[in-house]
Amino acid sequence: MLGGPLVQHADARPGQGGSMGSRGSRTWSAPPSTSTTPYGASPMDRSITPRGAAPGYNGSTGQNTYGAPYNRGMMGGAVARHPFLSGFAGGMLGAGLFGLLSGHGFMGGVHGLFSFIGLLIQIGLIVMVVMWLVRRFSGNSSSRSGGSGFALNPGASGPAPTTPPAGFPASSGAALTITSGDYQAFQQTLLDVQTAWNQQNIPALQQMATPEMVSYFNQQLAALASQGARNVVSDVHFIQGDLAEAWQEAGMDYATVAMRYSLIDLTTNATGQVIEGSSTAPITVTELWTFTRPSRGGRWLLSAIQQGRGA
Repeated sequence: MLGGPLVQHADARPGQGGSMGSRGSRTWSAPPSTSTTPYGASPMDRSITPRGAAPGYNGSTGQNTYGAPYNRGMMGGAVARHPFLSGFAGGMLGAGLFGLLSGHGFMGGVHGLFSFIGLLIQIGLIVMVVMWLVRRFSGNSSSRSGGSGFALNPGASGPAPTTPPAGFPASSGAALTITSGDYQAFQQTLLDVQTAWNQQNIPALQQMATPEMVSYFNQQLAALASQGARNVVSDVHFIQGDLAEAWQEAGMDYATVAMRYSLIDLTTNATGQVIEGSSTAPITVTELWTFTRPSRGGRWLLSAIQQGRGA
């Protein structure tokens, strides 16, 4: 909103200035600080990953205190360890619970005996699909998990795995090799997510982010729409970035990258009038984006956004 002669920052870009998503077993631990984020990252506000006896945050420095090992949870941790599985299962259960709360039943209503039988069949099918996915992904979990538990030491000596493109200084000591092509993919995904968000293109976001992150984006866009508002982002420019940590666990690759970028971030009403932000003054944002993909190969997907701590 307008506050006298000053215009408040909209903070309505993807993620809306919050920290959300999953980073595997490191979800509730702080990424190492980098030159882009010297004061560390804000803790997660929202995540489908259960909070276990994981390393915590030091409130004064933002550094990881590295406590007890992460609690992988029930069912052998298979669902919690895989963002694709957990997002799918969470989405199915969320849809069912929404139906119950709105008075339409678990999957559209229970009207008489046949509807009740149909409900049982639907629940059974969901359970079968989830169990099949758990078995499938669990079978791959032992193939490439050597990086689990290894924390990147940004100050370690030794050669960098691959020289990254301009804007990403070389890092060393990563448990997982991050190539120049990976850095380019991270930077391009940053730009593409902003574009898809601006267009309210959920199918496009589904190709760039995990189901968990897409669900958060969908909720945020729906909340804006319910208020008769729309967020508009434009002129996105990548400024700099560096790798905080990269590792493997449970058949998945993870990379957390600190990125600083500028953009026009404003919110308009139904008539196009600016109610927050500025159409001419760009803001500079520093965030840590975590990407994940199967260790056997595939596209990097955004799995978490965390805000960089200020000075």
